[in-house]
Amino acid sequence: MEIRIGNGYDVHALAEGLPMWLGGVPIPSETGFVAHSDGDVAIHALCDALLGALALGDIGHLFPDTSDEWKGIDSKILLEKVVALIGKQGYRVGNADVTIALQRPKLAPHIGKMRKTLAPILGVPVDAVSVKATTTERLGFVGRGEGCEVWASVLVIKP
Repeated sequence: MEIRIGNGYDVHALAEGLPMWLGGVPIPSETGFVAHSDGDVAIHALCDALLGALALGDIGHLFPDTSDEWKGIDSKILLEKVVALIGKQGYRVGNADVTIALQRPKLAPHIGKMRKTLAPILGVPVDAVSVKATTTERLGFVGRGEGCEVWASVLVIKP
């Protein structure tokens, strides 16, 4: 058995009147993510972690924001494509761990749904997907409500 670990990071600015998607779930909010796709920064970090585990580049390389093909796309579709690419390399996801830094809105009520949404796309049971939320205690661009940042770690396994 071969295992690989990948880490991903992504950040998006917030603006009023835009939708907010995190972990494949719509989050009620007055602000949303400025992005070429739906801006799901959690899924973008997961994609980068998966791609990084196998040294396959990053989400911007695979799905460039200069291409109309990806404009407004549901990030769950991007994650499905990345998981399929991992599968073609003979790997499967073992587990995923995601940390979301966002000052507001509070994400605790949505974490269970995020885990249940991400697990089948990743091909793992819900207990193999961790999603955690934190604030930055009003420090930095996240604390000022200007954006959101996400870190993701994944374990991929080649049986």
